[in-house]
Amino acid sequence: MKNPTLFAAAVALALLSLAVVETDAAALQVGYYRGKCGKKDVEAIIRGVVAARFRQDPTLVAALLQLQFYDCFVNGCDASILLDGPSCEKNAAPNLSARGYDLIDEVKVAVESACPGVVSCADIIVTATRDAIVLAGGSPYDVRTGRRDGRISLAKNVNLPAPSISVPEAIGVFKKKGLSANDMVILLGGHTVGVTHCSSFADRLYDYNKTGKSDQKMDQSFATTMKAKCPKNGKTNNKVNFKQNSLNSYALDNNYYKQVVAKKGILHIDQRLAFDPATTAMVASLANGSDFPRRFSDAMIKLGAIQVLTGTQGEIRRSCRRTN
Repeated sequence: MKNPTLFAAAVALALLSLAVVETDAAALQVGYYRGKCGKKDVEAIIRGVVAARFRQDPTLVAALLQLQFYDCFVNGCDASILLDGPSCEKNAAPNLSARGYDLIDEVKVAVESACPGVVSCADIIVTATRDAIVLAGGSPYDVRTGRRDGRISLAKNVNLPAPSISVPEAIGVFKKKGLSANDMVILLGGHTVGVTHCSSFADRLYDYNKTGKSDQKMDQSFATTMKAKCPKNGKTNNKVNFKQNSLNSYALDNNYYKQVVAKKGILHIDQRLAFDPATTAMVASLANGSDFPRRFSDAMIKLGAIQVLTGTQGEIRRSCRRTN
Protein backbone atom coordinates (compact mmCIF):
# COMPACT_ATOMS: atom_id res chain seq x y z
CA MET A 1 0.00 0.00 0.00
CA LYS A 2 1.45 3.38 -1.06
CA ASN A 3 0.30 5.39 1.94
CA PRO A 4 -0.67 3.25 4.95
CA THR A 5 -1.06 6.34 7.14
CA LEU A 6 -3.63 7.84 4.77
CA PHE A 7 -5.45 4.50 4.57
CA ALA A 8 -5.57 4.20 8.36
CA ALA A 9 -6.95 7.73 8.63
CA ALA A 10 -9.66 6.94 6.08
CA VAL A 11 -10.67 3.79 7.96
CA ALA A 12 -10.77 5.71 11.25
CA LEU A 13 -12.96 8.39 9.69
CA ALA A 14 -15.34 5.79 8.28
CA LEU A 15 -15.64 4.05 11.64
CA LEU A 16 -16.21 7.40 13.34
CA SER A 17 -19.01 8.22 10.88
CA LEU A 18 -20.61 4.82 11.52
CA ALA A 19 -20.38 5.39 15.27
CA VAL A 20 -22.11 8.77 14.91
CA VAL A 21 -24.96 7.19 12.91
CA GLU A 22 -25.38 4.41 15.47
CA THR A 23 -25.30 6.93 18.33
CA ASP A 24 -27.94 9.10 16.67
CA ALA A 25 -30.26 6.12 16.18
CA ALA A 26 -29.66 5.00 19.76
CA ALA A 27 -30.70 8.46 20.98
CA LEU A 28 -34.25 7.76 19.82
CA GLN A 29 -36.50 6.46 22.56
CA VAL A 30 -40.03 5.23 23.13
CA GLY A 31 -42.05 7.89 24.92
CA TYR A 32 -39.63 10.69 24.07
CA TYR A 33 -42.39 13.32 24.24
CA ARG A 34 -43.81 12.13 27.55
CA GLY A 35 -43.87 15.16 29.86
CA LYS A 36 -42.59 17.53 27.16
CA CYS A 37 -46.09 18.79 26.35
CA GLY A 38 -47.44 19.18 29.86
CA LYS A 39 -50.19 16.66 30.48
CA LYS A 40 -51.00 16.40 26.78
CA ASP A 41 -50.24 13.14 24.98
CA VAL A 42 -48.42 13.97 21.74
CA GLU A 43 -48.89 10.53 20.22
CA ALA A 44 -52.61 10.56 21.06
CA ILE A 45 -52.96 13.91 19.28
CA ILE A 46 -51.29 12.51 16.16
CA ARG A 47 -53.33 9.30 16.33
CA GLY A 48 -56.59 11.25 16.53
CA VAL A 49 -55.86 13.25 13.38
CA VAL A 50 -54.76 10.15 11.45
CA ALA A 51 -57.78 8.10 12.54
CA ALA A 52 -60.23 10.82 11.48
CA ARG A 53 -58.61 11.08 8.05
CA PHE A 54 -58.34 7.30 7.64
CA ARG A 55 -62.10 6.92 8.12
CA GLN A 56 -62.58 9.22 5.14
CA ASP A 57 -59.75 7.83 3.01
CA PRO A 58 -58.26 4.38 3.73
CA THR A 59 -55.71 4.89 0.92
CA LEU A 60 -53.97 7.12 3.44
CA VAL A 61 -51.84 4.20 4.66
CA ALA A 62 -50.24 3.76 1.24
CA ALA A 63 -49.57 7.50 1.00
CA LEU A 64 -47.84 7.63 4.38
CA LEU A 65 -45.80 4.47 3.74
CA GLN A 66 -44.54 6.01 0.52
CA LEU A 67 -43.83 9.31 2.25
CA GLN A 68 -41.76 7.71 5.00
CA PHE A 69 -39.85 5.44 2.61
CA TYR A 70 -39.08 8.28 0.19
CA ASP A 71 -37.98 10.55 3.03
CA CYS A 72 -35.75 8.05 4.83
CA PHE A 73 -34.06 6.78 1.67
CA VAL A 74 -32.61 10.15 0.65
CA ASN A 75 -31.05 12.14 3.51
CA GLY A 76 -32.36 9.85 6.20
CA CYS A 77 -35.55 10.29 8.23
CA ASP A 78 -35.32 14.07 8.56
CA ALA A 79 -38.56 15.25 6.90
CA SER A 80 -36.57 16.81 4.04
CA ILE A 81 -39.24 15.56 1.62
CA LEU A 82 -41.75 17.97 3.19
CA LEU A 83 -39.86 21.17 2.36
CA ASP A 84 -41.28 23.37 -0.40
CA GLY A 85 -39.23 24.92 -3.17
CA PRO A 86 -38.59 24.49 -6.90
CA SER A 87 -35.43 22.44 -6.37
CA CYS A 88 -36.60 20.50 -3.30
CA GLU A 89 -37.02 16.73 -3.05
CA LYS A 90 -40.78 16.72 -3.54
CA ASN A 91 -40.27 18.10 -7.06
CA ALA A 92 -37.91 15.31 -8.15
CA ALA A 93 -39.54 13.07 -10.77
CA PRO A 94 -39.80 9.95 -8.55
CA ASN A 95 -41.54 12.00 -5.83
CA LEU A 96 -44.24 13.58 -7.98
CA SER A 97 -46.64 10.78 -7.04
CA ALA A 98 -46.06 11.26 -3.30
CA ARG A 99 -48.95 12.67 -1.29
CA GLY A 100 -50.10 13.06 2.28
CA TYR A 101 -48.45 16.44 2.80
CA ASP A 102 -51.75 18.01 3.82
CA LEU A 103 -52.23 15.41 6.54
CA ILE A 104 -48.76 16.13 7.95
CA ASP A 105 -49.65 19.84 7.92
CA GLU A 106 -52.85 19.10 9.84
CA VAL A 107 -50.98 17.08 12.44
CA LYS A 108 -48.33 19.78 12.77
CA VAL A 109 -50.98 22.43 13.43
CA ALA A 110 -52.50 20.20 16.13
CA VAL A 111 -49.23 19.51 17.96
CA GLU A 112 -48.04 23.11 17.64
CA SER A 113 -51.29 24.23 19.24
CA ALA A 114 -50.65 21.84 22.13
CA CYS A 115 -46.97 22.64 22.62
CA PRO A 116 -45.19 24.97 20.16
CA GLY A 117 -41.71 24.12 18.92
CA VAL A 118 -41.51 20.68 20.52
CA VAL A 119 -42.55 17.99 18.01
CA SER A 120 -40.47 17.49 14.87
CA CYS A 121 -41.93 16.93 11.43
CA ALA A 122 -39.68 13.88 11.09
CA ASP A 123 -41.31 12.31 14.15
CA ILE A 124 -44.75 13.20 12.83
CA ILE A 125 -44.10 11.25 9.61
CA VAL A 126 -42.93 8.13 11.45
CA THR A 127 -45.65 8.25 14.11
CA ALA A 128 -48.50 8.98 11.69
CA THR A 129 -47.34 6.16 9.43
CA ARG A 130 -47.34 3.75 12.38
CA ASP A 131 -50.89 4.79 13.26
CA ALA A 132 -52.08 4.27 9.68
CA ILE A 133 -50.42 0.84 9.56
CA VAL A 134 -52.32 -0.24 12.68
CA LEU A 135 -55.61 1.09 11.27
CA ALA A 136 -54.97 -0.99 8.13
CA GLY A 137 -54.66 -4.20 10.16
CA GLY A 138 -50.94 -4.11 10.86
CA SER A 139 -49.33 -5.08 14.14
CA PRO A 140 -49.08 -2.29 16.75
CA TYR A 141 -45.55 -1.20 17.58
CA ASP A 142 -43.85 1.42 19.69
CA VAL A 143 -42.27 4.24 17.74
CA ARG A 144 -38.95 5.57 18.94
CA THR A 145 -38.98 9.34 18.69
CA GLY A 146 -36.58 12.21 19.24
CA ARG A 147 -35.71 12.98 15.60
CA ARG A 148 -34.98 16.50 14.49
CA ASP A 149 -35.70 18.05 11.12
CA GLY A 150 -33.16 18.56 8.37
CA ARG A 151 -32.54 21.87 6.64
CA ILE A 152 -31.44 20.55 3.24
CA SER A 153 -33.79 19.28 0.54
CA LEU A 154 -32.48 18.94 -3.01
CA ALA A 155 -34.17 17.20 -5.92
CA LYS A 156 -30.75 16.16 -7.23
CA ASN A 157 -30.21 14.03 -4.10
CA VAL A 158 -33.24 11.84 -4.85
CA ASN A 159 -32.00 8.50 -6.17
CA LEU A 160 -34.72 5.97 -5.35
CA PRO A 161 -34.73 2.35 -6.60
CA ALA A 162 -36.41 2.10 -10.01
CA PRO A 163 -39.34 -0.31 -10.58
CA SER A 164 -37.16 -2.30 -12.99
CA ILE A 165 -34.26 -2.77 -10.56
CA SER A 166 -32.81 -6.28 -10.20
CA VAL A 167 -32.84 -8.11 -6.87
CA PRO A 168 -29.03 -7.95 -6.40
CA GLU A 169 -29.09 -4.21 -7.15
CA ALA A 170 -31.99 -3.69 -4.73
CA ILE A 171 -30.19 -5.65 -2.01
CA GLY A 172 -27.18 -3.39 -2.50
CA VAL A 173 -29.28 -0.22 -2.24
CA PHE A 174 -30.95 -1.38 0.97
CA LYS A 175 -27.64 -2.58 2.42
CA LYS A 176 -26.23 0.95 2.10
CA LYS A 177 -29.07 2.06 4.37
CA GLY A 178 -28.28 -0.60 6.97
CA LEU A 179 -31.14 -2.88 5.90
CA SER A 180 -30.82 -6.58 5.09
CA ALA A 181 -32.16 -8.52 2.12
CA ASN A 182 -34.96 -9.81 4.35
CA ASP A 183 -35.77 -6.25 5.41
CA MET A 184 -36.02 -5.33 1.75
CA VAL A 185 -38.44 -8.16 0.95
CA ILE A 186 -40.60 -7.25 3.93
CA LEU A 187 -40.65 -3.52 3.23
CA LEU A 188 -41.59 -4.12 -0.40
CA GLY A 189 -44.61 -5.87 1.08
CA GLY A 190 -45.93 -2.37 1.68
CA HIS A 191 -47.02 -2.60 -1.95
CA THR A 192 -49.91 -4.69 -0.63
CA VAL A 193 -51.79 -1.44 0.08
CA GLY A 194 -50.38 0.65 -2.76
CA VAL A 195 -51.00 1.57 -6.35
CA THR A 196 -48.78 2.10 -9.35
CA HIS A 197 -49.25 3.50 -12.84
CA CYS A 198 -49.35 1.65 -16.13
CA SER A 199 -46.18 3.39 -17.28
CA SER A 200 -44.24 1.60 -14.52
CA PHE A 201 -44.85 -1.88 -15.95
CA ALA A 202 -46.35 -1.53 -19.46
CA ASP A 203 -43.11 -2.88 -20.94
CA ARG A 204 -43.92 -6.24 -19.31
CA LEU A 205 -47.23 -6.41 -21.17
CA TYR A 206 -46.25 -5.51 -24.72
CA ASP A 207 -43.24 -6.68 -26.72
CA TYR A 208 -41.22 -7.58 -23.63
CA ASN A 209 -37.50 -7.49 -24.46
CA LYS A 210 -38.49 -7.22 -28.14
CA THR A 211 -40.06 -10.69 -28.11
CA GLY A 212 -43.45 -9.53 -29.36
CA LYS A 213 -44.97 -11.16 -26.28
CA SER A 214 -45.73 -10.37 -22.65
CA ASP A 215 -43.17 -11.15 -19.98
CA GLN A 216 -43.37 -14.93 -19.68
CA LYS A 217 -42.67 -14.70 -15.97
CA MET A 218 -46.10 -13.11 -15.61
CA ASP A 219 -49.14 -15.39 -15.54
CA GLN A 220 -50.60 -14.89 -19.01
CA SER A 221 -54.22 -14.65 -17.92
CA PHE A 222 -53.10 -11.99 -15.44
CA ALA A 223 -51.24 -10.23 -18.26
CA THR A 224 -54.50 -10.14 -20.24
CA THR A 225 -56.26 -8.57 -17.25
CA MET A 226 -53.53 -5.96 -16.94
CA LYS A 227 -53.68 -5.18 -20.66
CA ALA A 228 -57.35 -4.31 -20.24
CA LYS A 229 -56.38 -1.85 -17.52
CA CYS A 230 -53.38 -0.54 -19.42
CA PRO A 231 -54.24 -0.48 -23.16
CA LYS A 232 -51.34 -0.30 -25.57
CA ASN A 233 -50.67 3.30 -26.56
CA GLY A 234 -53.34 4.39 -24.08
CA LYS A 235 -53.70 8.14 -23.64
CA THR A 236 -54.18 7.89 -19.87
CA ASN A 237 -51.57 6.63 -17.43
CA ASN A 238 -54.07 4.64 -15.37
CA LYS A 239 -53.61 3.68 -11.74
CA VAL A 240 -53.53 -0.01 -10.86
CA ASN A 241 -53.69 -1.60 -7.41
CA PHE A 242 -50.64 -3.71 -6.66
CA LYS A 243 -52.88 -6.22 -4.94
CA GLN A 244 -55.40 -7.78 -7.30
CA ASN A 245 -56.40 -10.94 -5.43
CA SER A 246 -58.09 -9.52 -2.34
CA LEU A 247 -61.47 -8.01 -1.59
CA ASN A 248 -59.82 -5.46 0.70
CA SER A 249 -57.09 -3.67 -1.24
CA TYR A 250 -56.40 -1.44 1.78
CA ALA A 251 -55.61 -4.24 4.26
CA LEU A 252 -51.98 -4.70 5.26
CA ASP A 253 -51.77 -8.45 4.71
CA ASN A 254 -49.60 -11.04 2.94
CA ASN A 255 -51.66 -11.21 -0.25
CA TYR A 256 -48.90 -9.34 -2.06
CA TYR A 257 -46.59 -12.33 -1.57
CA LYS A 258 -49.27 -14.82 -2.57
CA GLN A 259 -49.74 -12.85 -5.75
CA VAL A 260 -46.00 -12.76 -6.47
CA VAL A 261 -45.67 -16.54 -5.94
CA ALA A 262 -48.55 -17.01 -8.39
CA LYS A 263 -46.60 -15.04 -11.03
CA LYS A 264 -48.94 -12.09 -10.67
CA GLY A 265 -46.43 -9.52 -9.48
CA ILE A 266 -46.86 -6.19 -11.24
CA LEU A 267 -43.51 -4.42 -11.16
CA HIS A 268 -40.31 -6.10 -12.32
CA ILE A 269 -38.89 -6.05 -8.81
CA ASP A 270 -42.09 -7.51 -7.33
CA GLN A 271 -41.97 -10.55 -9.58
CA ARG A 272 -38.21 -10.98 -9.45
CA LEU A 273 -38.39 -11.48 -5.67
CA ALA A 274 -40.07 -14.84 -6.26
CA PHE A 275 -37.38 -16.12 -8.61
CA ASP A 276 -34.09 -14.83 -7.24
CA PRO A 277 -32.22 -17.35 -5.05
CA ALA A 278 -31.49 -14.63 -2.50
CA THR A 279 -35.16 -13.88 -1.84
CA THR A 280 -37.34 -16.77 -3.02
CA ALA A 281 -37.34 -18.58 0.34
CA MET A 282 -38.31 -15.41 2.21
CA VAL A 283 -41.13 -14.70 -0.22
CA ALA A 284 -42.48 -18.24 0.16
CA SER A 285 -42.29 -17.96 3.95
CA LEU A 286 -44.27 -14.73 3.95
CA ALA A 287 -46.81 -16.04 1.44
CA ASN A 288 -47.49 -19.18 3.47
CA GLY A 289 -47.18 -17.73 6.97
CA SER A 290 -49.21 -15.42 9.15
CA ASP A 291 -46.50 -13.25 10.64
CA PHE A 292 -46.11 -10.63 7.91
CA PRO A 293 -47.78 -7.83 9.96
CA ARG A 294 -45.36 -8.35 12.84
CA ARG A 295 -42.33 -8.59 10.56
CA PHE A 296 -43.44 -5.50 8.70
CA SER A 297 -43.71 -3.52 11.93
CA ASP A 298 -40.20 -4.61 12.93
CA ALA A 299 -38.84 -3.54 9.53
CA MET A 300 -40.57 -0.16 9.78
CA ILE A 301 -38.82 0.47 13.08
CA LYS A 302 -35.48 -0.13 11.35
CA LEU A 303 -36.47 2.05 8.40
CA GLY A 304 -37.36 4.89 10.76
CA ALA A 305 -33.89 4.86 12.31
CA ILE A 306 -31.93 5.59 9.10
CA GLN A 307 -29.53 8.55 9.40
CA VAL A 308 -31.63 10.38 11.96
CA LEU A 309 -30.77 13.79 13.38
CA THR A 310 -30.89 14.09 17.17
CA GLY A 311 -29.64 16.28 20.00
CA THR A 312 -28.60 19.67 18.62
CA GLN A 313 -28.52 18.53 14.98
CA GLY A 314 -31.01 20.08 12.59
CA GLU A 315 -33.99 21.91 14.07
CA ILE A 316 -37.62 21.59 15.10
CA ARG A 317 -39.46 23.29 12.25
CA ARG A 318 -42.36 25.59 13.04
CA SER A 319 -43.81 24.67 9.66
CA CYS A 320 -43.04 21.37 7.99
CA ARG A 321 -42.89 23.10 4.61
CA ARG A 322 -40.04 25.50 5.40
CA THR A 323 -36.96 25.80 7.57
CA ASN A 324 -36.95 28.18 10.49
